Order: sequence, then structure tokens, then C-alpha cells
Amino acid sequence: MNKQKLWFILLLFTAGIFMYIFVLNLNPKKEMCPCRTSTQSITPLNNTKHLLVSAYMDRRVKGWDLRIIGNQESGGTEAIEPQFNLTVCIPTLYGDYNNVLQFTQTLEMYRLLGVNRVVVYNTSCGPDLDRLLRSYSQEGFVEMVPWPVDKHLTPSKGWRYLAHGPGDLHYYGQLTTLNECIYRYMDRSRYVLLHDIDEIIVPYGQNQNSLISLVSQLQQQNPNAGVFLFEMHLFPTDHVDPSAKFHLPQWEGVPGINILENIYRLYETKREDGAYKMIVQPRMVQQTSVHRVLKNFGETFMVPPDMGLVMHLRGCLITHTIPPSYKKQCVSKEHMRVDTRLWGFHDKLIPSVDKALGRIGMLREQH
Repeated sequence: MNKQKLWFILLLFTAGIFMYIFVLNLNPKKEMCPCRTSTQSITPLNNTKHLLVSAYMDRRVKGWDLRIIGNQESGGTEAIEPQFNLTVCIPTLYGDYNNVLQFTQTLEMYRLLGVNRVVVYNTSCGPDLDRLLRSYSQEGFVEMVPWPVDKHLTPSKGWRYLAHGPGDLHYYGQLTTLNECIYRYMDRSRYVLLHDIDEIIVPYGQNQNSLISLVSQLQQQNPNAGVFLFEMHLFPTDHVDPSAKFHLPQWEGVPGINILENIYRLYETKREDGAYKMIVQPRMVQQTSVHRVLKNFGETFMVPPDMGLVMHLRGCLITHTIPPSYKKQCVSKEHMRVDTRLWGFHDKLIPSVDKALGRIGMLREQH
């Protein structure tokens, strides 16, 4: 090859390089969106009215790759050994709620029943309850999820539409938190229990003192079930045990009600309004409501109340207006039965509650 041809090839190569650079400058590559991770549980999206709760990769159903309701990425559908057997999800803690005694008793009851973790979505609460929850968080039994939804929206302050109005968001985003909790613990917990702060699911079967044992038994009998519904039964807190057997002096001055004294259970057991609460296998649930799962993969089993039920502790139960005065009246004891199921746990429950209250300096010294 002579020098003239060599210089010609070198000139073409050099010209090609300059032409490539020139084309790149005419069509610059678009910059990819920067990858940002929010450290907040609720993140406003710029220039929109939308709020991002969290993102979760869900590959269980074709066409549903992304759900904006969880906060952990799943590796797919492969089996993952869960960290916990049973997790309780409690949504919408708000206002100046300061029911320390009931909350402590409920948490310690769940510990006795085999619960490994309790998740609380906290918008706000009273100062004493805040100290209690911080103590449980440091211990690792409670996970506090900050839920400052009232900083972005005006949520309704109750679940009754007519009484509390629609707000920008129903009941502090109760449905969002329930679904978020399912996805949060989908790979971390074998079962997830969903209910409100004034409720507790208790096993009633003979020699049955463990929720995880009860659910394992039900699962063995119903291998295709992924949702277990428990009937809600009302325990009015305005009627207490007249014997004062568990009106303990060391709990005097602790704000809140004493669930060991609420032994009256409303006779009415048939709930036509669909009032149930649930224990679910989170990996078999796509979407839930408060009392029922909306989308799931397996079957639903309704637990007989003689095996387990929801104790719903609430204030004065209003009867229908009674003629001729048409004044609202609270339900009387004649419409209730005595139910002392919780007394069967008192020997372990009371020392556990005393220890928890003592950690935050709320246990009265006994002389």
C-alpha cells in the first residue's frame, strides 16, 4: 500500500470520528431522571395534588407489576422464610388519644397470644401514650410508622360519613394504611392481623391460648384459605365488673380503661353489617377493605365464635329511639352476658402490664 492510499484511509477515519461527534452534539442524549429515595412515609409529588405513600414491586399477577401502597421490593413469587409468624396492624392513631392502660393491656395480651410485632400508624397521640409507644419501639415489639397525613390533607375524624363528613380522605387514610401494612410485611410475616385500636382478637377454643396455634389449626383444616374472618362482639365500657376484682391500686392514675373490668358482652351475635376483622396470609392478598378482603388468591374461612372472636371495647351503645319519648338510651345489662375470657390470662397479663408501665414511670408504688 503506497503512502497516498494510507493518508487517504487515515483522512476518512478522522473525518468519520468528527462526523460522529458532530451528530452527537446535534442530538444530545436525554438525561435520565435522577434516582431519589424518600425517607418519609408520605411524600408530596411536585406540581401535583398527589401523595406518594410508597412503591412495591408485585409480580404475582401479570399486568400488575407496580403498586403504590407498599414500601419494600419483593424478589418475585419465590418462597421467602418470614421473620415473624404473626404481625398486628393498627391504623389511624390520631388526635390526643391517650388510652395508656388499655393499649398496654392489649399489647401485652397479644404478646401472650403469640404476636411477634405490632405496627402502629401514628398521626398523633397523647403525651403518655407517646412515651409508652416509644418504649415498645425501643424494645422492638412495636414499629411506629409516621403518618402525618393531616399535614397534606384534611381527613375525616371518624368512620361515619354522616357524622364526620367525607373530608379530603376518609378516616385518616385507614384503608391506605391497612393495605400498606399488608405489603410492608408481605415477605416478613407469615400472617397479618388487621383491626382497630379498641379491638383484640381472642381465641375461645378449649385449651386454646395462642392465636398462632389457632390459625395454624384452621390453616391445616382449610389449606386453601388465605383469609380468616372473626366476628366482632361488642363489650360496652360503661358497664364494669361490680366485684372490682381487677380494679388494681397500682393502675390508679393511669389514663385509659381497664379491659379486665369490661366483662359484659352484648347478646347480639349475628352481624348483618359485615362487621368482621381478619387474620390473613399477606402473600395471598392483593387488596383489602376494613372488614373484608377485596382481592385475594385463596379462599375465605369464617371462624366460628366458639373458636375465636373480636372483642370490641367501646363506650355507651345507643339503642334505637324508644317510643313514646323517642330519646336515645344506652343498652342495659339485661341485653348482655358475662364474659370473663380475659381473666384466664390475668396471672401473666398483670405482671407484664406492670413491667411495661414501670418502664415509663406510670406504675403507682405499692406500700
